[in-house]
Order: sequence, then structure tokens, then C-alpha cells
Amino acid sequence: MKRGKKYVEAAKLIDRATLYTAEDAVALVKKTSTAKFDETIEAHIRTGCDGRHADQQIRGAVVLPHGTGKTVRVLVFAKGAKATEAEAAGADFVGGEELIPKIQNDGWFDVVVATPDMMGVVGRLGRVLGPKGLMPNPKAGTVTMDVTKAINDIKAGKIEYRLDKTNIVHVPVGKASFTEEQLADNFKAIMDAIVKAKPSALKGQYIKNITLTATMGPGVKVDTSKYLG
Repeated sequence: MKRGKKYVEAAKLIDRATLYTAEDAVALVKKTSTAKFDETIEAHIRTGCDGRHADQQIRGAVVLPHGTGKTVRVLVFAKGAKATEAEAAGADFVGGEELIPKIQNDGWFDVVVATPDMMGVVGRLGRVLGPKGLMPNPKAGTVTMDVTKAINDIKAGKIEYRLDKTNIVHVPVGKASFTEEQLADNFKAIMDAIVKAKPSALKGQYIKNITLTATMGPGVKVDTSKYLG
């Protein structure tokens, strides 16, 4: 794969054989983020879990102290008083069954929240929302009667984390325009949550490796030793 000149120059700043501290990795990722837009900084965390086993699944959510740097559009499935509450809390879209036909075309919302009594309706969208990781889930706090808290958390920078098919967790840490301190704080919040979510059934090493990267930049490997306890 041919890489652009900027990528090649940026990659020279990184020693592939080095495992960097989180702080040094954040500084390098910021330095190697040279695109004309505000790149997203992401963490890719390879685990020793086997997601085919239910007792080794990881799924949850964490509110990033400095947010994601992204404006998140929240769609809420609710009715009656809860629909009114969701609108008052700042949900971008609120409704019930009438939203189902529109949801075939995604791209107009980022997170879906539902009250438990609406999950029968939302369940019919499993084929559309499931593969995109948008299905509301109690573990992630997106199936709840407290729609105000759910919306406030999401708007404040709550992100979900879950294993993909290759047992890796991919999460946004923030934007390249964030300060190093903000990115380091966000990364710490993510790692604290993931370490706490370690499945008790897991035998062997939990965190195998961690890579930080900007949207268009090269990956920087993070030393995992402090997360192995």
C-alpha cells in the first residue's frame, strides 16, 4: 500500500519497536496528526478475550472527562411523559413506531436511547442497528427510564466500548486539537473502565497490546505493563 508523503514523514518520528508511555504516545500522535481537518484520535485495544464465549464479552460505557470533540445526535424512542422529558433534555429526535421507516437510512443520528417499554418496537430494527453497534443496551445505559441522565451523559462525551469480532476494542479518545493533558485524561478514563470490565472467566493475559492513532496517521504502541495487574 502506497503511503502519502505526510504519512511517511510522520512515521519516521515513531520507533516501531518502542512501547511508549500513554503520555508520550499521546504527544507523538498529536505531532504526527498533519491532515487539514481535525483528526480523531483513537485507541485500539487488543484483548486476550474470546468473544465467542458470553462470559468473556466486554461491553460498557464511560463518560470521557473532556468529551469526544464531536457533536452527537441522539435519537430517543419514548412515548408520553418520557418523550416530553427527552425533548426537554435536548434529544435531537424523539418518537416511536413512526421513526422505523426512516431508520433504514442512517447517517442522521449517532446514538439511540430507548425506554424499556419501547424495546419491543426497537427490537424490530435489530438487523439495521445491530451490525452498526447502535442497538440500545442496558449495560451501556441506553435502555433506561432515566432518559435525562442518558442524554446528558451522551452529550457530555459518553462513549460505548465493546469487543469486535477479532476481540479488539476500538474507541475514540478525542480530537487532534485537544491538549495532550485532555487526551491523556480521556485515555486514562477509557483504560480504567476497560480494566475494571475484565471478565472473571478470562484465563491468561487480558490486555495484549494498545495502539493510539490519528485518523490519517501512523499507529503508536503503548506500554501495557501498568494495565496487567
